[in-house]
Amino acid sequence: MSSNLKAFLQYTVILAITAFLIWFSLRGLQVKEGENKWEYIYDTWKASDKSWLMLMAGIAMISHVLRAERWKMLLEPTGHKTTLKASLLSVMVGYLVNLVIPRGGEVSRCYNLYKLDNSPVEVSFGTVVVERLTDLLCLVLLLIVAFTAESKKLFAFIDTLPVQSFGPTKVAGLLMIGAAGICSLLLFYWLAKKNQKLNAFLKKTFAGFKQGLTSVFKLEKKPLFIFYSMSIWMLYFMMSYCVILAFKETSHLGLSAVLSLFAIGSIAMAAPLPGGTGSYHALVPAGLVFLYQIPQSQAVAFTFVFHGWQTLIMVVGGAISLLVTSFLVRKKKLLPSNTGL
Repeated sequence: MSSNLKAFLQYTVILAITAFLIWFSLRGLQVKEGENKWEYIYDTWKASDKSWLMLMAGIAMISHVLRAERWKMLLEPTGHKTTLKASLLSVMVGYLVNLVIPRGGEVSRCYNLYKLDNSPVEVSFGTVVVERLTDLLCLVLLLIVAFTAESKKLFAFIDTLPVQSFGPTKVAGLLMIGAAGICSLLLFYWLAKKNQKLNAFLKKTFAGFKQGLTSVFKLEKKPLFIFYSMSIWMLYFMMSYCVILAFKETSHLGLSAVLSLFAIGSIAMAAPLPGGTGSYHALVPAGLVFLYQIPQSQAVAFTFVFHGWQTLIMVVGGAISLLVTSFLVRKKKLLPSNTGL
């Protein structure tokens, strides 16, 4: 099977799953006879308090700037310093790509940074892995707090989900996939040993990746890195709270409810789907209905508006960043002696 066909089939499956989950979520949206479901969602948007939504957009941009500054910090110990502007543009382009290709943004933002200031992709990708591990740790800590504060409700909600335990067949399937993956890596290693150019390329790539991966241990201001990481996730929490306050149906929910919904939403966004589309639309309404007795139709409409507004911010920010990057790269080519941005 060719790589192009394999990629096409992967994206087809991802889009099919996304479409099914959106359809599944919309199925629970009950409207009056003759009323269109999308019109109902649009009416929910019109009824929202736009001041809270605009505040949420502002908080989102602050979180993106902090993420860009944190990435810039990680790159400094590698000897490849960049500017906050280049880092922010690359982060926003990565968000845009993630909406199309799940996790594709992690590679695309490294390539975007390379175009802007020649930072080696393998080095910057190593720092991105550090970022993701840091974010995973922050997410786990938040989930621990959420499940400690709302343990009864959240565990009761999880019990309602159609998640089956792993049987012998599934375990055997995972073992076969793992074995096939190990065999593929061993074959690739053997081929690399036989091919000098490929071997040299892999050694260079691994060395750069290792340099980026270990950059966190060489940071001069480790407490500032920790502060940025915690602040990013606190801002994410504030974004959720702002959106909940923007809707009459959910504005009465307290901070503990926001924490629960944030935990559910974070788990949904972790699914390998474009921007969490589909998984978010299925899990969050279910949580609103089960945990806080929000009517099904209102819960679905709220989720579509919430996720749609988040996505719009990423699309607009990413598209602008892509255009600015294109302009700067063109300018850089016309002025090769000018190394600045």
